[in-house]
Amino acid sequence: MDRATRLPAVLGTLAVVAVAVSAIRPRSWLTWALEVAPILLALPVLVLTHRRFPLTAPAYWLIFGHALVLALGAHYTYAEVPLGELPWSERNHYDRFAHFVQGFVPAIVVREVLLRRTPLRPGGWTFTLVSAVCLAISACYELLEWLGAVLGGESAQDFLGTQGDVWDSHWDMLLALAGALVAQWVLARAHDRRLAELSVP
Repeated sequence: MDRATRLPAVLGTLAVVAVAVSAIRPRSWLTWALEVAPILLALPVLVLTHRRFPLTAPAYWLIFGHALVLALGAHYTYAEVPLGELPWSERNHYDRFAHFVQGFVPAIVVREVLLRRTPLRPGGWTFTLVSAVCLAISACYELLEWLGAVLGGESAQDFLGTQGDVWDSHWDMLLALAGALVAQWVLARAHDRRLAELSVP
């Protein structure tokens, strides 16, 4: 196994372990299943596309980090994760952090796909399109949460994680957009260097 294959294989295995650990007596089995679903959907896609479209190492690391965020939230539910409890706030802020990550991580993956598969180059149009795609992903997730509420009723409350905030969906989308913007501002140059080093088109 070469170095390029070893990293995604190791991170993928660790992500599976994280999902398995998160399944040990979760607060809500329904919420757990809904929250780990993106991991279980993404892993096969990454495995199937790895040979013809391997991502850069930073992209794999970010995806792995996102998987850990999802697995932790799945185990406790986002309103109950101990890391999100702050002494000056009644709200658990892990949910806010998770939605920031929901924009931060996809921004680099989307940016990579656009720069490698379209005529786009680093600059304003790429920045704008990446931001728009990440905001669209967040909006689609909010629609899925709405559908879960319609179908699940009270049992979907843990999945929604609104914690009584009527503006929760708006905050979620705003934070995802903020994550996408920050990721591009902070990581774009380093990401461009890694893309230049990539030996596959």
